[in-house]
Amino acid sequence: MDPMGSLTSLGDPTRARILRLIRESEDGKALVSRIADALELRQPTISHHMKSLRDEGIVVREPDGRRVWYSIAPDYAARVDALLGDGARPAPDPDLGRIATDLTLRYRGVFGPETVRAKLVESYELLAGRSRSPMLASRTAAFTAARLDALKRSQGTPGAVPSVLFVCVQNAGRSQIAAGILRQLAGDRVLVRTAGSEPAGDVRSAIVGALDEIGVSLGDEFPKPLTDEAVRAADVVVTMGCGDACPIYPGRRYVDWELDDPVGKSPAQIRVIRDDIDGRVRTLLQELVAERSSAGLTE
Repeated sequence: MDPMGSLTSLGDPTRARILRLIRESEDGKALVSRIADALELRQPTISHHMKSLRDEGIVVREPDGRRVWYSIAPDYAARVDALLGDGARPAPDPDLGRIATDLTLRYRGVFGPETVRAKLVESYELLAGRSRSPMLASRTAAFTAARLDALKRSQGTPGAVPSVLFVCVQNAGRSQIAAGILRQLAGDRVLVRTAGSEPAGDVRSAIVGALDEIGVSLGDEFPKPLTDEAVRAADVVVTMGCGDACPIYPGRRYVDWELDDPVGKSPAQIRVIRDDIDGRVRTLLQELVAERSSAGLTE
């Protein structure tokens, strides 16, 4: 078997350069950057799902927008080829009919099939226009469910726990940091949502790494567009550099945090921003707990 698996499509000179980089590198993150430089990629998207890059492979966004997954480790070459063939295979169109049926069952007695279907189609269109993620179907289902939950909350009585919405521009940096930390600290005592005025396709890998350092996982979180029901369902809306994109509704508390955008910053600079957000989140949580206590709402 070719030791580089699907990298055969890159040609012998490039493959040889990558093999040399792998032999010389002990740091997976450094290897990512060096491979990108060796291939002379323009704004590559590189994903490493295992602890070490050499255990899995790299995903490269080609100039035409396609994502190509190239295997690095021979043990995974067969798996990669079975999934994607020699190049990139576009993800199949989401089965919106099946998703609508399942969500209708989930929200039976709360929303009718027409409402569920309308939110699903709209959610798909909002995400598909910005993301080329192979997980578009599951993201569409999750985004639709989150919107229906928010709509239910906004139309009913106040929830048993406070709801916080973090909003930034791309929903790939500051808002995700804040949300991840608040979920970690509050658990199920606070309902946390995020959104972006101009959401990116994926959460920045540097953000995921900076949070992982302090034991915070983003799980399956992904950038989501700002929607009306998300704002209506929130008790507190925290904005971070998104200007006037967030609608104002009575009864909500609005807070604006002036923070540097971590996009393009060094790891050290991202840590400074992360720790600044951490302090603000802890203060916000203390305020929320105090408000519940003064209102007679105990744990």
